[in-house]
Amino acid sequence: MDEPSAGSGPQEPGRSGAPGRRVEIEYCTQCRWLPRAAWLAQELLTTFEAELSELALRPGKGGVFVVRVDDEVVWDRREQGFPEPTAVKKLVRDRVAPGRSLGHSDR
Repeated sequence: MDEPSAGSGPQEPGRSGAPGRRVEIEYCTQCRWLPRAAWLAQELLTTFEAELSELALRPGKGGVFVVRVDDEVVWDRREQGFPEPTAVKKLVRDRVAPGRSLGHSDR
């Protein structure tokens, strides 16, 4: 049988054998932001299921709500306010699947 090559399926790096990317959502436990973090995690996992190898929810304190892709901060509530899922999806997409359309979310 033929093995898929690393170049096949540009939108499916996780399935083609290439390593996926890691997303982390750090949220404030004191503020009870777990439901918000979990909802955003679900949105990202649904959208990028082939590109992500891991999505972690990291409990924090002091009003933190930060989204990271491979340790790079892409959204920080302290600087940008609470994110709309579409905004975070675009930022994550730009790092894990550049050029990929997000359909109606890109409009």
